[in-house]
Amino acid sequence: MDKNTITVLITIIAYMLMMVIIGVLYSKKNKDVSDFYLGGRKLGPFVSAMSAEASDMSSWLLMGLPGVAYLTGGAEAGWTAIGLAIGTYLNWLFVAKPLRVYTQKCSNSITIPDFFSNRYRDDKKILMGVSAAIILIFFVPYTGSGFAACGKLFSTLFGWDYQTAMIISAIIIILYTCTGGFLAASLTDFIQSIVMTVALISIVIFGVNHAGGFDSVIDNAKSLAGYFSLSNIHNIETGGADKYSLLTIASLLAWGLGYFGMPHILLRFMAIEDKNKIKTSRRVASVWVVISMAVAIFIGFVGNILTANGTIEALEGADSEKIIIKIAMFMSENSIFLALIAGLVFSGILACTMSTADSQLLAASSSMSENLLKGVFKVKMTAKQSMLSARAVLLVIAVLGVAIAWNPDSSVFRVVSFAWAGFGATFGPVMLAALFWKRSNKYGAIAGMVAGGIMVFVWKFGISKLGGAWAIYELLPAFVVAVIAIVAVSLATKAPEKEITDEFEAVKKELKA
Repeated sequence: MDKNTITVLITIIAYMLMMVIIGVLYSKKNKDVSDFYLGGRKLGPFVSAMSAEASDMSSWLLMGLPGVAYLTGGAEAGWTAIGLAIGTYLNWLFVAKPLRVYTQKCSNSITIPDFFSNRYRDDKKILMGVSAAIILIFFVPYTGSGFAACGKLFSTLFGWDYQTAMIISAIIIILYTCTGGFLAASLTDFIQSIVMTVALISIVIFGVNHAGGFDSVIDNAKSLAGYFSLSNIHNIETGGADKYSLLTIASLLAWGLGYFGMPHILLRFMAIEDKNKIKTSRRVASVWVVISMAVAIFIGFVGNILTANGTIEALEGADSEKIIIKIAMFMSENSIFLALIAGLVFSGILACTMSTADSQLLAASSSMSENLLKGVFKVKMTAKQSMLSARAVLLVIAVLGVAIAWNPDSSVFRVVSFAWAGFGATFGPVMLAALFWKRSNKYGAIAGMVAGGIMVFVWKFGISKLGGAWAIYELLPAFVVAVIAIVAVSLATKAPEKEITDEFEAVKKELKA
């Protein structure tokens, strides 16, 4: 190992140790499971904004998105990013404040399944059980995609065995999440958002310089058929351009619908200390998301010209997600200083992964421990036993995530897109109905959740295989089906009790105050 590589490794190790230390320091602040899962609702506006977006972006930002742009150009990556930017803004604008107020009024709900169950007075806990099961179904592969990104990073960078590297990364994430809980995850997410920003800026400056300047990057993109376009997509097999239909564009914009149902993002809304400072959080979050995704896509363009001029090796298929790693590896070979910067870039990739994985582990752990064991199955636990259960469940879920990510050829982008569709279609419509439709009831909520979840699988593994107009992102049709189910079943069954509607009106009144 040469001195530049050692510098990179030391930087990464220092970063990971810092995350663990934060977890240990915050472990003393977890007096009960409410603190462990929601941090006592003490997040400030900047931490809530940046931790929400850091946990949102995941390894998708620095690996998945640049990889897609590198292979096929701006269309798929661009429309997806536009949908996500719109979804981010609308989620902060319409959902954040009502959810913060409503969850506290609803028996101080500390998880999303808690809120759904309390909001609709589901005494039999059916809604809680279904929503907790959905979190486990979709978060395990989502978490696995993060572990896979870590494995790809270290195996590419140091030549380590993929599985070994993935396990080591998972252990680090588990350590600080198990010890520090939600507050540790939120603070580390805030730090990780800064590291991600440094990584993006560093790669762009270095890459553009070695590509021959900004104009060279754009000229190369324009020279490839359909590459520098939002209406066409570059076909890497034929070298030509394929037309992007309006339906395909709509399905990619539908990524934005997923925000309304993302538990690890919604939990940040629930944990905000002052609901009146949400406007500040919204502005910070929206600006950061737009800039970071635009830069990530541009890195894909930069990577394409760097492979075209022979600066770095060409990548194919799932390996395209390593493009930012390859650029940073080339950077590290130039000097000790650039090796240090490259170490920060690699730490940024880890930051993307860790910031999402820790939040997902907490959300999945809370669903199993608080909602399934204590809520549905009525398992009696002391406060100490609840904390031990939360950490044990978190560990089990992490192990399952590692098992799913065992295959090194798995695509981060594709796994994330499926899990995103799952949450968007199951929780999104129910969340909007719970917050904004007084007539919705528990039967409609259950129907919408189940119908949306089933349609995600049916469309992804069945209908989309028909090709043509049917080959759209499964989130869009599944979301529509869920909305129809909620409305139809709610109207076909008895109206909610006066206690529920009075609470709904009380929340509306407080929001207007």
